[in-house]
Amino acid sequence: MSAAAEIAPSSDFAARLARWRETGRAIAANPAALTGAAIVLLLALMALAAPALSPADPDAQDLALRLAPPGAHHLLGTDELGRDILSRILYGSRVTLAVVALIGLTVPVAGLVIGCLAGMAGGFLDAALMRAADVFLAFPRLILALALVAAMGPGLFHALIAIGLAAWPPYARLARAETLAIRGRDFIAAARLAGASPARILLRHIAPLCMPSLIVRASLDMAGVILTAAGLGFLGLGIAPPTAEWGAMIAAGRRFMLDQWWVAAAPGVAIAVATLGFNLLGEGLRDVLDPRQR
Repeated sequence: MSAAAEIAPSSDFAARLARWRETGRAIAANPAALTGAAIVLLLALMALAAPALSPADPDAQDLALRLAPPGAHHLLGTDELGRDILSRILYGSRVTLAVVALIGLTVPVAGLVIGCLAGMAGGFLDAALMRAADVFLAFPRLILALALVAAMGPGLFHALIAIGLAAWPPYARLARAETLAIRGRDFIAAARLAGASPARILLRHIAPLCMPSLIVRASLDMAGVILTAAGLGFLGLGIAPPTAEWGAMIAAGRRFMLDQWWVAAAPGVAIAVATLGFNLLGEGLRDVLDPRQR
């Protein structure tokens, strides 16, 4: 093996490491990205440490303490069944972040695959996939998710499927647009002349270049996923009670908003903080990863 062949892998690794360091420094220097990352990290730590942080069992009922106001024993008060609201918010963050994690790890990947295939193949496959995306885009996401969950039945698994089916078209559209812009460049032509197969070109050259745009889109989209999941829970189509979920908590507390405002206000603030964190993170990542925004 030649010396150049031995040096090339290490040089490539060093270049990638330098790019990651540069990205990390850019994120640390961006106030929006740093604030959003801090909020998301705090929410993740709250979800992981919920059993240790919760002052009470989130499902334990005590009708003698029904609708107790915030105080020393119950920092955020109790709900209509005497359950500690702070404990339920902490455990509810597990459900919300689980939905965000599952959707964030699966839907952008599915959209990337569909969009890249459509952009590379063109012709009938491109038209068929994009017309399918247009059908899903014709309906507002929450309305489409409600229709799908109503057809499949309530439950967390069905809610995940509904949110995923309603969320994939924008990622596919974005990946297709990026693929159409990349596939005609000189380095793609050089890869073809070197004998690279279409699958290798797609996996090694086009898909990695589409990833930054999809990461930014996913970061901005997670706030909408949180609101959609909370909306399904509010309407009773999400996770089944008595499991704590922020949208269902707001639905249960809306009857007491005039007198016992804390029952609905506490989970509402939790949803607002979570969506703010993901929005700030997405805005910051857009500034960092998109050279046109720098």
